Amino acid sequence: MAISSLGQSTSYYQAIGQAKVAAASVWDVICLEKSTTTAVDSEEKTLNVDFRGTVKVDNVFFSYPSRPDVSVLRGLSFEARPGQIVALVGASGCGKSTCVQILQQFYRPTKGRILFDDEPIENFNLQALRQQIGVVNQEPTLFATTIFRNIQYGQPSATLDDIQAAAMAANAHDFIMSLPEKYETVVGERGIQLSGGERQRIVIARALV
Repeated sequence: MAISSLGQSTSYYQAIGQAKVAAASVWDVICLEKSTTTAVDSEEKTLNVDFRGTVKVDNVFFSYPSRPDVSVLRGLSFEARPGQIVALVGASGCGKSTCVQILQQFYRPTKGRILFDDEPIENFNLQALRQQIGVVNQEPTLFATTIFRNIQYGQPSATLDDIQAAAMAANAHDFIMSLPEKYETVVGERGIQLSGGERQRIVIARALV
């Protein structure tokens, strides 16, 4: 009986491994210092966000709070100017996604500086800062509602004209207009009614609106 129970438990190894990874991510959030979410919103450290678009990462080091002995970023430096396309290229786990999360102030660098238009990132209001940053993840996330609503989540006050302009910029307008219900097409759970490329373009439009 003991051997049988042990054999049955092997099917749970993968689930246990996934749970451990998820738990580590949750613990990273729990370990965040309170200043990460409050200091940037204090009155003496608030600036109006009106970016020209220059981003400078200067000698940035970073370790996750739950793994302080493991350096994810070590002396990362680069500058992105308005209109430039900058790619962060590297092996899985080298810190590409972490860099984007730091730019959004989900984490603070262990060492180094991040400047937006030559102004330290810590000086910006957190909510206003994030409203200026559009992120499109590798796996697009859509909700079981219309295309219009899925794009509008990027800017709740956006009008139909705004939505269409963003869709055109994302090369999504033509395929949307070819659908029977156009922008009122319900995409299904996680966008199951659309192809992978169509889902990606809608998410890009959401980031641009």
